[in-house]
Amino acid sequence: MRNLRQARPKPWLLLAMLAVSTGGCSANRQRVVQLTPPPTTADSTQSVSESKVQMVRSEATEIDSATAIRPTIYEDAAVFAAMDLTLLNEADDTLNEADGTEGDVEATPDAGNEKTRSTGVTDSTTPPPSTGQPVEYFVGIALAGHPRIQAARHRVAAATNVIPQAKSLPDPMFNNTFWPLHDQALQTAGGRIAHQMSLSQGVPWPEKRRAKAAIASREVQIAQAEVDRIEREITESVRIAYYELWYATRAIQIVDETKDLVQDLTNVAEARYRSGGAQQDVLRAQSESDRLEDQRIQLTQQKQMAQADLAALLQQPVSMVPEAVDDLGISDAPGQLDQLIASAEACSPELQGLAWEIQRDRERHRLACLQKYPDLQVGVNLSIVSDDDDVLSGVANGHDNLSFTVGTTLPIWRDKINAGIREAAHRTNSTANRMEAERDSLYGRLRRLLAQADSLIEQRQLYEERIIPRTEKTLQLSVADYRGKRTDFYSLIETYRELLMFETQLARFDATLATTIARIDRTVGCPE
Repeated sequence: MRNLRQARPKPWLLLAMLAVSTGGCSANRQRVVQLTPPPTTADSTQSVSESKVQMVRSEATEIDSATAIRPTIYEDAAVFAAMDLTLLNEADDTLNEADGTEGDVEATPDAGNEKTRSTGVTDSTTPPPSTGQPVEYFVGIALAGHPRIQAARHRVAAATNVIPQAKSLPDPMFNNTFWPLHDQALQTAGGRIAHQMSLSQGVPWPEKRRAKAAIASREVQIAQAEVDRIEREITESVRIAYYELWYATRAIQIVDETKDLVQDLTNVAEARYRSGGAQQDVLRAQSESDRLEDQRIQLTQQKQMAQADLAALLQQPVSMVPEAVDDLGISDAPGQLDQLIASAEACSPELQGLAWEIQRDRERHRLACLQKYPDLQVGVNLSIVSDDDDVLSGVANGHDNLSFTVGTTLPIWRDKINAGIREAAHRTNSTANRMEAERDSLYGRLRRLLAQADSLIEQRQLYEERIIPRTEKTLQLSVADYRGKRTDFYSLIETYRELLMFETQLARFDATLATTIARIDRTVGCPE
C-alpha cells in the first residue's frame, strides 16, 4: 500500500468537474430562435402549436382563483400568439451530443430581418403602388415588420428565457484544498492529507423557486401586453397619417374643380367689361385664380408631408409615395359609451398589462413571505490520504475519507424579512391604484372622443345636406344676377369663397371623423 499510493493530484477528477460547467455555451450557440414572425393575422394567431403554449403554462404556478386579477378574455396562450419561436428541446441537444454532431445554423444579428427583406417590405427598391390603396393595406405593411414591434417581440422572447433561469437551482460549488509542500501538509492517523475536495449544492425552499418562475411568467405576459399596445399605437399612427393624406388629396381636387368655376367667373367678368362694365372685376377674378394656385401649393406641401409621415411608418421614408383612395369609407359610427367601456375592459393592452403587473406583485409578495423559511445546503467531501514515507503516523493506511454535509440558512433577521413583505405589499397597492387611474383616464378619453365623433357626424350631415346645396344654389343665382347687372362682382366672389370653404370644411370633417374613430379604436384596444 505504501508503494502504490502517491501524494500527487488526480487530474482526471479536476477535468471532469470542469467539463460539467463549460459545455453549455457552444451548445447554446446552435439553438435557433426565429424572432421575426410573419404578419400577424387572425388565422396565424389561432394556429400556434399547443406545445409552445404548454411551455408557458407549465412555468407559471397555480394562483388562487378567488384572489387573482385576470384581464377579461385574455389567456396565457396569447403570450406566444404573435410570435413564432423555434426552440430545440433538451432531447434534441442530448441526441446531437450523442451523435457528435453540431447544429449547422448559427443565429446572426440580421436573422430576424431576413424574412422582412425577402418580402420586400423594407426594401427601398420596392416600387410604390401607382394607384391609391385603402388604409388596411398600409396598416398590414406597418405591422408586418415595424422595428418597434420587432423590438417588443424580442423583449417577449428575452423574458421567456428568464423562466428556466428563475426556476433552476443555483450553480453547485466545487472546492479543492491541497498542500504542495509535503512537510507542511495536514497529518492524520491514517496518513498525510494530499487533497481535500468538496462539492456542495444550495437547495432553496421549493416554493421559492415556484414563486420566482411565476414572477418570470408574469413578466412575459406584461411584455406581450406591451407588444399589443405598440401594435395598436402604430395602427393608429398609420391611420391618422393616411387620413391626413386623404384630406390633402381631396382638398387639392376641390381646388382643381374650383379653378373651372373661377375661369367661368372670369369669362363672365370679361364679357361684362366688354359691354361697359368695370375692369376691376376682371382683375379681381384673375386674382382669385392666383389665390387658388397659392392654396394648391400649400395643400401640395401638406400632402407631401403626410406622404413622408406615412412612408416613414412603413419603413420606406425615401422611395415610397403612398396615395389614398377617393372614398374614405366611413360607414360605422362609434357605438354607445357602455359598449365601448365593456370592450376596453376586455381588450385594452394598458389595462391588461397592469392586471398582469398586479399578479406579478402578488407573487413577489408571496416570495417575500417565503423568506421566513430556510434554504438548505448539501454537499459531499473527499479527502485523499497518502501513506508514503513522509507520513508521521506509524499506523497510516492511506484510506481516503468520504463525508457528507447538510446545512441550512437561519432566517433570524425578522426586521429585514418583514420590511421586504411590507415593500411588496406597497408595490402591489401602488400597481392597483395605477390600474384604477388608468381605467378612469381611459373612460374619460372614450367619453370625450365619443362626444367629438357625434358632433362631427351631425356637422357633416348639416354641411352635406343643407349648407353646401344652398350655397351652390345661391352661387348660381348670383352669377345670373351679375350677368343681369343686378348685383356686383364682390357679392359673387364672396358666395364663391363660401362654397369653396364649405366644401373644404366637409372634407376636413370626414378626415377628422375618421381620425376620431381611429383614436377610439386605439383607446378600446380590440383588434380589428
